[in-house]
Amino acid sequence: MADFSVDEGLLAFWHLYRLPLLLALVAAFTFIRFYRTLQPKSRTATASSIPPSPRSHSPEKSEKIAIGYDEEATKVEKSTIQTIAEKEKAPKSTSGPKRVSGKKPSKVAGRRAGSDQEQQPLSFIQPIIFWASLTGSTEKYAQVLLEDLRAAAQERADPENRERAILPPQIHDLSYVDFDDYFAAAPKPPPNSPGTRYVYCLLIPSYNIDTILNTFLGHLDETHNDFRIDTAPLSSLAGYAVFGFGDKEGWPTEEEGYCSQAKELDRWMAKLTGRKRAYPLGFGDVKGDAEAALKEWSHGLQDILGDILEHGGLGEGVPGSGDPLESDEEDLDEEGSDDSSKKNRKRNKAQDVVDLEDIKFSADGQSGSGAPVPVDFTTAGASPASAIQPTEKEMVPKTSPTYAALTKQGYTIVGSHSGVKICRWTKSALRGRGSCYKFSFYGIRSHLCMEATPSLSCSNKCIFCWRHGTNPVGTTWRWKVDSPDLIFNGIKEGHYKKIKMMRGVPGVRAERFAEAMRIRHCALSLVGEPIFYPHINQFLDMLHSERISSFLVCNAQHPDQLETLNRVTQLYVSIDASNRESLRKIDRPLHRDFWERFQRCLDILREKRHMQRTVFRLTLVKGFNVDDEVIGYANLVEKALPCFIEIKGVTYCGTSTSAGAGLTMQNVPFYEEIQEFVTSLNKELERRGLKYGLAAEHAHSCCALIASERFYVNGKWHSRIDYDRFFELLEKEKADGTPFKPEDYMSETLEWALWGNGGFDPNDERVYRKGKKKGLQAAAAAQD
Repeated sequence: MADFSVDEGLLAFWHLYRLPLLLALVAAFTFIRFYRTLQPKSRTATASSIPPSPRSHSPEKSEKIAIGYDEEATKVEKSTIQTIAEKEKAPKSTSGPKRVSGKKPSKVAGRRAGSDQEQQPLSFIQPIIFWASLTGSTEKYAQVLLEDLRAAAQERADPENRERAILPPQIHDLSYVDFDDYFAAAPKPPPNSPGTRYVYCLLIPSYNIDTILNTFLGHLDETHNDFRIDTAPLSSLAGYAVFGFGDKEGWPTEEEGYCSQAKELDRWMAKLTGRKRAYPLGFGDVKGDAEAALKEWSHGLQDILGDILEHGGLGEGVPGSGDPLESDEEDLDEEGSDDSSKKNRKRNKAQDVVDLEDIKFSADGQSGSGAPVPVDFTTAGASPASAIQPTEKEMVPKTSPTYAALTKQGYTIVGSHSGVKICRWTKSALRGRGSCYKFSFYGIRSHLCMEATPSLSCSNKCIFCWRHGTNPVGTTWRWKVDSPDLIFNGIKEGHYKKIKMMRGVPGVRAERFAEAMRIRHCALSLVGEPIFYPHINQFLDMLHSERISSFLVCNAQHPDQLETLNRVTQLYVSIDASNRESLRKIDRPLHRDFWERFQRCLDILREKRHMQRTVFRLTLVKGFNVDDEVIGYANLVEKALPCFIEIKGVTYCGTSTSAGAGLTMQNVPFYEEIQEFVTSLNKELERRGLKYGLAAEHAHSCCALIASERFYVNGKWHSRIDYDRFFELLEKEKADGTPFKPEDYMSETLEWALWGNGGFDPNDERVYRKGKKKGLQAAAAAQD
């Protein structure tokens, strides 16, 4: 009964006070919700005290939002993007966190880093000039642009406002920079100037041969397609601009290749920067108006730099801003169109890569042509849908400017990638005026020697190369492969034709002319890289089958080919520098890992020293690789322990190629300087306990020889070769596998060739230039 009274009392209390209780609950709920709504506003107000970036009010902001949310996800309609942009500008948008439903942010980390940098108000523009060149002409134009931008920076400087300016430009050679430092991500502004933004100015030529530009463009391709890296890692740049140099005489139109690599670079930079093209792509004809075109392009670029500084960005309507129109290729890439007619309008890549499953092989494992299919595994890209068989590209087509340049220099091009040329020492020996240093050191009569190569392509562009920079270059074999017998017969025929042309030259000795019609030696050092040729071992077998000795020179950049190389009469490795930086400056290698390759080749040479006659060839260039490098060269000798060390002064050929690389007659050492260097190197080797000595010299060639004491027998040097004995041992080795060593076919060095005796053959007559002999005689008399 008591319980019933309590329940009745509670019910009466509820009926009496229910309205005030309900009103109190509603009021409390409303207050709590209102309080939670106010919280984000206070935090946003605090953050908004930072001055906004000038770019936050530009039309480009909406484009960045689209890129940030749309890449690798579903498309967002234009109205939705504009709505997001308007919400960001309006104060009411700060009422809560932004959300885009149904979208997957792409590569958030990369985007966030770029956006954080752009939040800083733009205060300084830093132009960076990048250039690449083989002959040095583009470097000259880069210096012109450097001076123009430097002058523009000074003219636009405002003494009253030092917080906004165009900074003096920086300049970099693409051959020396690390691509990851500048093209995998944009440079970060200095800590003391967070508002600094960068503009890339790229000046490049176009070549129909492999150069560092191929490596550079390949890097941009890999960067853009690397899933670990933002597809537009350079979007924080203020902009970029590309100017290309071409040869309208060789390639009259863009369809035929005029400035093709500049066009390709412009496309890649548009992708990597998110269409930050600051100024349209410029062209200049190196045989016409290149400098004038560059000047005009530079003036337009300077105006754009000023606009970027004034408005905080490229903005809409600025030439090349990327809004609203881009090239067809860029639009097609982003739309992912499947229309076959549009696909045909896409750019043709320099090299088409065919899927291995599409390559048809015959039963013997080779292509139908009987030669290995030239496939480049280092080049990325999709092959055309219609491509089934790989296209065999010739290294030096007969219609190419390269073919015309080489033949003009006296080369006979054999097949599509080999060549032969008569040496000046061959001409000299035919007239009884002396043979080259190889006769003094190794017993090679120059008029019996053929200078040839099975590969005109090289992986270096050495500053002292006298091939005028016209031969092809490449890091991988990607051309048609000619058969060894075609090359062997072709170079012999070309050599004999050139010898026959000498029969009417005054002074040619009849007996030597007759001897010259029987080739006894082959110097595989004409141009290019002989071991680059895929069938080099078969080619060497053909030489040896006719008892033609083989003197093969390589540049220490192809260790795999060097390791599998069969026996040669003498194996040379060019040692053009004693350290990494000097080698980069002198050889200008295309391989990014050139120093590691160089070191591997030295290890291989050490292993081969008891089977091959191994030779270090040092080419001394005064001002590049002579001063304070004796210790470095001694380190390399100690590592590889070659049989011989040739030290030769550089030969200056007086071409624009050499001058462009900084090489002049001032870099050619006198023979006295060569002697001093050779003596210093020999002393350092003695100090280390390495058994070497001064063996021979050929002053006429400015060349000297240091030899291992393995070739010092019974108190006499034996640097020469017994060629008949070499072929006897080689045939015996092939017959029953009997190995032999370099000491087994050595021969005594003649007295007149020894160190200190000059090295000129007394049976020949040395011819001096007009007045030089009298000068030498007068100098000798003064010393006496």
